[in-house]
Amino acid sequence: MTSSFQQFDESFDDTLIQSTPESTIIRNTRTGVWINQDKIQEVQRFNDFRTIDWVEDELDEQKQRLLKLKHFTSRSTNIKDKVLSQILNWIILGIMGIIIGLIAGCLNIITSFLSSLRIGHCRSGFYLNERFCCWGESDEHCENWSNWSNFEFLNYLVFVMISILMSFIAAKLVKFYAPFAAGSGISEIKCIVSGFVMDGFLGWWTLLIKSLGLPLAIGSGLSVGKEGPSVHYAVCVGNSIARLITKYRKSASKGREFLTATAAAGVAVAFGSPMGGVLFSIEEISSIFQLSTLWKSYFCSLIAVTTLAAINPFRTGQLVLFEVTYDTNWHYFEIPIYIILGIFGGVYGIIVSKFNIRVVAFRKKYLSSFAVREVLLLTLLTASFSYFNQFLRIDMTESMQILFHECEKNFENPICDPNKNKTGILVSLIFATFARMGLTIITYGCKVPAGIFVPSMAAGATFGRALGIIIDHIYKQHPNSFFFSACEEGEKCIIPGTYAFLGAAAGLCGITDLTVTVVIIMFELTGAIRYIIPTMIVVAITKSINDKWGKGGIADQMIKFNGLPLIDSKEDFSFGTVVSSAMTSVMVCFSSDSNDSLTLEQLKHTLIKTNYRGFPIVQSGNNPKIQGYISRYELEYVLKQQDGIVNDDIICNFNTKNRNPLDQIDFSKYINKSPLTVNVNTTLEFILDIFVKLGPRYILIEENGSLAGIITRKDILRYEYSIHQIHKDSNLQNKQDETDAKVWEFMKLINLSIRKNIGKIFHNDPNRYVAL
Repeated sequence: MTSSFQQFDESFDDTLIQSTPESTIIRNTRTGVWINQDKIQEVQRFNDFRTIDWVEDELDEQKQRLLKLKHFTSRSTNIKDKVLSQILNWIILGIMGIIIGLIAGCLNIITSFLSSLRIGHCRSGFYLNERFCCWGESDEHCENWSNWSNFEFLNYLVFVMISILMSFIAAKLVKFYAPFAAGSGISEIKCIVSGFVMDGFLGWWTLLIKSLGLPLAIGSGLSVGKEGPSVHYAVCVGNSIARLITKYRKSASKGREFLTATAAAGVAVAFGSPMGGVLFSIEEISSIFQLSTLWKSYFCSLIAVTTLAAINPFRTGQLVLFEVTYDTNWHYFEIPIYIILGIFGGVYGIIVSKFNIRVVAFRKKYLSSFAVREVLLLTLLTASFSYFNQFLRIDMTESMQILFHECEKNFENPICDPNKNKTGILVSLIFATFARMGLTIITYGCKVPAGIFVPSMAAGATFGRALGIIIDHIYKQHPNSFFFSACEEGEKCIIPGTYAFLGAAAGLCGITDLTVTVVIIMFELTGAIRYIIPTMIVVAITKSINDKWGKGGIADQMIKFNGLPLIDSKEDFSFGTVVSSAMTSVMVCFSSDSNDSLTLEQLKHTLIKTNYRGFPIVQSGNNPKIQGYISRYELEYVLKQQDGIVNDDIICNFNTKNRNPLDQIDFSKYINKSPLTVNVNTTLEFILDIFVKLGPRYILIEENGSLAGIITRKDILRYEYSIHQIHKDSNLQNKQDETDAKVWEFMKLINLSIRKNIGKIFHNDPNRYVAL
């Protein structure tokens, strides 16, 4: 049957209906309202993903288990095989965890070195970053560390040029070797784990370029983080290693377990939080999470974090630079301050998500051909003013380590110097907060490996520290105020570092819309259970604001914006219609009637002209009673066996009641005689429930036993987005398009002006570089 649009993963093609005259084509009078799908942004990348049929996968697993049982000579042999199989599972998980830990440790060391390289170099060993070079010495009086020049302006130029060089290399690597390595990757991974396949996204090349480009992108000073990309390269490790073993390569369910477990390990090594990684895989990555997967995720995270701890990349025993420990208690009078931090997190998440999506839309429309140039301009913009702000100049993880720190005798930094003018530091913190927000908005989504977790935490940390300085100043001016009556004499009443820590939690929650995961990650970073309640308060306020006025986490919003086929099991859908509204009603199918049979040549022609992954079997074109379903894989398997043996004019048999007919190619034993079928009047909500809980790739729709249509997970999403498209405010979209066009014209004018001025200054010819 030829569909008016993809039966499964393929795009609409009118020619398919005319190109298969030898196949039975069923046209139902019902038509879906999603026929204008090409104009809908939310479905634009559906064709990049192939759907996994979890029902068929489980049936194949069951067949394999039954075949093994037939070959076992005794019960002890069966038990021995199961034990060996389980041991292999854990060994593979352990290997994956070790590799992820090794990559994370190397990336931490390289990133720290590259970030320091922009500022200067170590005399005693060029390969050492500033921290290792000045080990045991004061950073301000380190004899081994040397700036690139004695002139501040030259240092500034070197800082900018090295930043641009790093980002240029990262962008070039991504563009020419692994385009999938750009961005975060979490949105696509959520779709893949839910039951889709995207070729190349989790391959070896993506793993290599992601691992090489990530430290370069972070080291260049771009407002990007490593946490999202850490999940991507970790899942690449899981997928690439699993595909080396035949039993895992053929099992989608086993593959999903490995992908989920390695995703947890990726977060675990990024934050030094094994339990946080496990909860992240439950709360963010998985649509259906089994108890066995929970244990595998924990084991893989534990191995990965243990490996990272053994490498000890920072030589401090810490798994991440911003890991801290607080020994003081919080007070109840601080709750209003925590509420302010929670409000900031909610507002931050809403603003950054909204404007970042606008920037990404502009980037897709106008800048897709200038990916490398865009990265260079972003780096130039970031480095040009970040150099003059102490909280923007250094790496974000190092900045958070300073901001989280409790001021004590052993900690020497201007932020804790009582003789230092706090006004300048306060202004610097506030500027860093808004600058980080702006840079994150325009940078996240550019064509380098880029995460958004750490930039959001960094923005929250600078805001929290600024708020802490203000509260501490008020306390010092009015120590006997009723508001501070809970503070005992001689104790540290206000600790600005804790507000920076809680501000980082608010920023992380605001951008991800995660709750329990954020609380556990922040707890594992401090190791202080006494700050669990303040963290929960901040996260609860942030989550409440996001639920009321936001649209979810940035990953979920990017899934819809980028047109990825994900049905979120946590989302409530209310369609108010039946399946006929969303099903595909024009289909290519095969007849089981001997009077309406296909020849081998006609079958090959049908397979060439269509790219469907399966075909329904009906009694005949005039009587489309459902007889079964056959997959393309089975058809191609039989054709491969018969290649060169039979003539192309031989008849193909799809009649299950006529087994092994003479002078015919028999496909009957490969037909699924009981495909999943529902009535045409079934509610769409019920169909969605079937897809979420059972995970089939398709469902046949029948009316009085006859084939009326077919529906897939993608069809439901197409219908949903089409309905939204119908009710979308076209005036608002037109205004946005007009604004984007004006911005683009303004950018072109600036570009032309710069080219003319350069040509005039260096060659006295303003038109010399205009045509470039």
